[in-house]
Amino acid sequence: MSVPVLDSAAWVEKLMALPREGARHVTAFYEHRMGAICTDARCLLVPLDDHMVHRGDAIFESITLLQGRVLQIDAHLARMRGSSEKLELVPPVSWEEMREIILEVARVGGAPYGGIKVLLGRGEGGLGIDPKDCPQSSLYVIATKSSPKPESFWEKGITAAKSSIPAKQEWIARIKSTNYLANALMAKEARELGVDVTFSFDEDGFLAEAAIANAAMVDKQGRLLLPEFRHVLPGTTALRAAELARSFMPVVLTDITEEILEDAAEILVLGTTCECVAVTHYNGKPVGDGRPGPIADRLRHLLHDALVTGGVPFLE
Repeated sequence: MSVPVLDSAAWVEKLMALPREGARHVTAFYEHRMGAICTDARCLLVPLDDHMVHRGDAIFESITLLQGRVLQIDAHLARMRGSSEKLELVPPVSWEEMREIILEVARVGGAPYGGIKVLLGRGEGGLGIDPKDCPQSSLYVIATKSSPKPESFWEKGITAAKSSIPAKQEWIARIKSTNYLANALMAKEARELGVDVTFSFDEDGFLAEAAIANAAMVDKQGRLLLPEFRHVLPGTTALRAAELARSFMPVVLTDITEEILEDAAEILVLGTTCECVAVTHYNGKPVGDGRPGPIADRLRHLLHDALVTGGVPFLE
């Protein structure tokens, strides 16, 4: 077998001609090495020797763009800052500069609906494992476009099942790292089971989370129950939803067994993209009457209005 050898010019020419499925969603991105924003998604590349890639030594945040506003930017940056401190991962810019970069990338991207992905990595440092080999951290801010979910998404609700993938260990569950293998396997599992999401449980049999969202339930006493944030990433949307719910119902952080979950009046999924959506069937059985309940509807509208009102405009 003869493998072609290309010089840099031929390599770049071929690279730019390669099909890129995800490119159609990307509107703009920032890379710290370049210190600039680019609008050609074909140039969105991460060096293989960045420990973000081959060691998963990185953290990230996913932020929603809705109606020309960046939602919960400060809550996301506060959580990212907490993750970075746990990993002793210092950004290449100040947190104030990162905030401005996020808003500028959203503005250049120009899509009123979509998302921002912020990735903070250990940086280039060869193919070893020790973080000391990486002289400077890496930063990528990527804007994507999408269409808003139709109202029928919340009117219909979603289906869920118990996952065979165990919850993450406590020490890493509260860090939003790029090591999302368990989450990816949960998404694959849900597709194979024919449901929208699966829920993981910890070694003690307590409810943890969905692949990319938090789980909650309304019990028959009218209380909103959320899992303790031990094996669960504290979601920015879940925390805001709990804050809003406290104005009209008791909110309790507690251990939730599958038996308790199966006896729920309502089961909710709380996340950046779904906001607050009802689970109508769990493990093939209807939740309540098998339709989205009143708490899901009330909390979703309160949450949506609060998120949009509190969002930071980026389009003139």
